[in-house]
Amino acid sequence: MLKRFISYYRPYKALFSLDMIAATVGALLSITFPQITRELLRNYIPNKNWQMMVILFIIMFSIYVVQIFTTYLRVRWGHIMGVYMESDMRQDLFEHLQRQSFTYFDNTKTGHLMSRITNDLFMITETAHHGPEDLLISITVIIGSYIVMFINNVPLAFISIIPLPFMLFYGMHYGRKLKEGFRAVRSTVADVNSVVENSIQGVREVQSYTSEKEENLKFMAVNQVFQQAKSDQYRIMARYESTMMFFRELYYFVTVAGGAILIYVDIVPVYDFVAFILFVSVVLPPIDRLISFTEQLQQGMAAFERFIEVMDIQSDINDIEGAQELNINSGSVQLEHVTFSYGEEEDTVLEDVSLNIAGGSTVAIVGDSGAGKSTLVSLIPRFYEAQAGRVLIDDQDVKTLTKKSLRGQIGVVQQNVFLFDGTIRENLLYGKKGASDEELYAALEMASLTQFISSLPQGLDTLVKEHGTRLSGGQKQRISIARVFLKNPKIIIFDEATSSLDSENEKQIQEAFIRLAKGRTAIVIAHRLATVRNADMIYVIDKKKVIEQGNHASLVALEGQYAKLYKHQSL
Repeated sequence: MLKRFISYYRPYKALFSLDMIAATVGALLSITFPQITRELLRNYIPNKNWQMMVILFIIMFSIYVVQIFTTYLRVRWGHIMGVYMESDMRQDLFEHLQRQSFTYFDNTKTGHLMSRITNDLFMITETAHHGPEDLLISITVIIGSYIVMFINNVPLAFISIIPLPFMLFYGMHYGRKLKEGFRAVRSTVADVNSVVENSIQGVREVQSYTSEKEENLKFMAVNQVFQQAKSDQYRIMARYESTMMFFRELYYFVTVAGGAILIYVDIVPVYDFVAFILFVSVVLPPIDRLISFTEQLQQGMAAFERFIEVMDIQSDINDIEGAQELNINSGSVQLEHVTFSYGEEEDTVLEDVSLNIAGGSTVAIVGDSGAGKSTLVSLIPRFYEAQAGRVLIDDQDVKTLTKKSLRGQIGVVQQNVFLFDGTIRENLLYGKKGASDEELYAALEMASLTQFISSLPQGLDTLVKEHGTRLSGGQKQRISIARVFLKNPKIIIFDEATSSLDSENEKQIQEAFIRLAKGRTAIVIAHRLATVRNADMIYVIDKKKVIEQGNHASLVALEGQYAKLYKHQSL
């Protein structure tokens, strides 16, 4: 894990080196002040050597100026390096998430992912920047100071160093408990984020069902868990910091008491005693840094472990070695004895399903809610992977094709259309990058949206707000259809796109779909069977299997499941 953490420093070796050099120079310069004071007290003040005193004052002032400069470099470029590393980690995590299959997102809470992308990464990069810097400064000052202290006066140096090993050992040892506390807090933060995210996304449902009290209780439960985790963390921190404060005061006490006794017995001169008190003042902040480094390291490593947990999750749908580009001709689709379930412990959703969809035909898939219709069509672009059987396009197994070429030839109109927070133009351009206004308006015309877009003051540059909340369901679905027109795929999947619309919107969408399906292989799923009467073939799914197939007339004449559904909807 440490090797992976260090790898994020490599692109910024120059910045890291500058930060470390500035930290080292600043640390070494801080050691000079007690020694200069010692020389003043020992040689120049007693001898009233004013000239040397002025020279030492100038040297001290010059050192202050240099320290200001090194501090500026360390703070500025060290933090900039941290920002760059955080950006790289966030980019890696985002790109990694983009490669995950639908199964991963089905099983992962959005709030947990948001916590990793924001809170965890901030904590990691704070450790990445301050960790090496604090460690280097602490070691340089502590070792450097004690080298000078032992040169100056061995007995007093031995006395003052007595509390130091105990102080450092306790700080390092107790850090493990801190790490456990920080890990628990990071986990509960993710739970809180998840509940908040769900509640905000579902605020319309919450208010329409007057479920505010239930949501408040749900949030209260996770908030109390978070509160307890934070309380436990602060209890550990309080014990840790109070003990460390005792050691810090003991450090002063041992040096002062020991020095006073040695002065009393004429072993240590006063100027060495004063210098040692100043050295203790110089050494204590680095010790605090070292202790803080231990605490920060535990936080950072706990966060990095969570980051690595996500980065180590491999997508269950990948291009195989030697995957081929999809060479599409007619656009025929076959499913051969396909079986699928969402998890090992879950019931099978589809079992031994076979379909044969001719290129250029329009095929409807119908069945009760939960029968597996949407799951079935999601196997074609490999949004999910079948556990058994094969999915073929023009006799090419989709598992042998690159995902990019496969999905590039399939256009999907979902029932719940997702629009990105941006303009209508930006949402349309997902269908074809760099499309001209002429191409955009041509697609809008085919989707029966030109009149609506023209009525907007800002036209294509109208903001749709988050998830397209300014648009009706029918308008969003027609924008989705326009996107598919721009994409111009050979195969289209129309997933339950007319299940909750008024008759006028349904008519416009059906007309747009007919234009979209022309010359393409079209697979449509609809609850309203009247919308699929003209399909070339209809497959009826029930109890995990295809139980009927044929055109509308033949299935009605069969008087089976399809006929029952059609009769029920006709009443």
